[in-house]
Amino acid sequence: MIPKSIVIVGGGTAGWMTANLMMHHWQDLGVKITLIESSEIGTIGVGEGSTPFLRHFFETLGIQEKQWMPLCDATFKCGIGFPNWCGEDGNKQYFHPFYNEIDSQTAVDFMQSCQHRRQGFDTPCLPDDYFVTAYLAYQNKAPYDGQQKTIGVDYGYHFDSAKLGTFMAQHAMKMGVKRVIDTVETVHKDGENIGSIDAKTHGRFDADLFIDCSGLNGLLIQQTLNEEFINYQDYLPNNRAVAIATPHKESDELGSYTVSKGLSAGWMWQIPLQSRVGNGYVYSDQYLDKEAAEQELRETLDDFESPALHLKWTPGRIQNHWKANCLAVGMSQGFLEPLEAPMLNLVQQTIELFIETCGVSAEQQHKNTFNITINNLVDGTRDYLQAHYATNSRTDSQYWRDSSSNQHRSSALNSILTSWRTQQNFDTSLASHHEVMVYGKTSWYCLFAGMDYFPNIDKRGLKLINRKHQRAISYCQQLLQRSVHQYRFLNAVEEAI
Repeated sequence: MIPKSIVIVGGGTAGWMTANLMMHHWQDLGVKITLIESSEIGTIGVGEGSTPFLRHFFETLGIQEKQWMPLCDATFKCGIGFPNWCGEDGNKQYFHPFYNEIDSQTAVDFMQSCQHRRQGFDTPCLPDDYFVTAYLAYQNKAPYDGQQKTIGVDYGYHFDSAKLGTFMAQHAMKMGVKRVIDTVETVHKDGENIGSIDAKTHGRFDADLFIDCSGLNGLLIQQTLNEEFINYQDYLPNNRAVAIATPHKESDELGSYTVSKGLSAGWMWQIPLQSRVGNGYVYSDQYLDKEAAEQELRETLDDFESPALHLKWTPGRIQNHWKANCLAVGMSQGFLEPLEAPMLNLVQQTIELFIETCGVSAEQQHKNTFNITINNLVDGTRDYLQAHYATNSRTDSQYWRDSSSNQHRSSALNSILTSWRTQQNFDTSLASHHEVMVYGKTSWYCLFAGMDYFPNIDKRGLKLINRKHQRAISYCQQLLQRSVHQYRFLNAVEEAI
């Protein structure tokens, strides 16, 4: 049943994405949406990356890239580079691409090469060589040609999250969402439901549905409805980050991919925005304190003056994201870590599935199915993130040694890791865990091959595989020639507005 009145507590990307999608789908039904956000609680506003799912969000709302990208400091994201995740004998770095239909043949060749490598043959398996977006990324290219037409690849974005929240707020208010700047002081229960909330200045708000976008505090879902938080610290040790924004160096061109670089007790992101670079060190406080983490990041960046922002969280999730008349969206429903930029995808899929489910029924059985689906999404993402650490071959610090030897894993992840390193049918193993397979087969192949997670080589290479490898390189290089440098494309878009 579709609610007639909705109150969203909390703004930011999660709150305003929720407001936009719900108003877009339900405004013709007379649904009233009010979003309450506090001027006392700021948004983080660091550089953030997305998966290609965000394109679907803007397409649903009918918002073109030229409308939002310049206002949000946004750039294109063709994938993620992973330097320094392997030991001295492994790959220096590898690229996790966004799979595209134009990669269909080269992806098959890549996976066949991986299968032979699993059998001990010396075959070329670096994913960078087989996927077009890797070539675009390393040349700072946009996924467009000189005529501002896409070259047929999928891609995500980098953006300033605070600016994106502001843009989404303006768009939602144009559709009729009411924005209230205030601070929630009291939440009143009505049996198992939330009855109303009291704001400091504007008084009481009633609604059929309350949406908790209050962040890690979980004001509604956790503090009021007492929903239990499930701690995933044993799976994913990272629980801290320090962020520093730096200017672009004059010699740099505008990059079109995220860098996730391994450091001593975690990894560092580098996200190129139009006006600056967002940098951050994600680490575990079990191995590093905040002062040492900031110092290591500053030394890596060679920047000892820019202000630093320290962040902390506990990795995990709640069990029931939709409970009574409350829906948790964003960090109120849980957070894992920034690796692979999964959390905005969780926000988007939570809202879209909720809208779809409400169109059918709000009975308890449908709520249960909804919560199971979202939990599978979180847990499948957790397993894929943990696989990065489980397959690392670094031995230069206790953090990396502990990460690879950590046996606190799900049965699904253990099964997947075992099947890859043995002669089991890997594709069959993946398919058997389809309910929690958030990332597709190609992503798993790229992760394991990029991390050089193979048995020892004891056989010579295969000429046929080597020819296919050269064919893939030639094919991707030809497609690369059609694209333009990102800074030129974005400048052209800016001039045309």
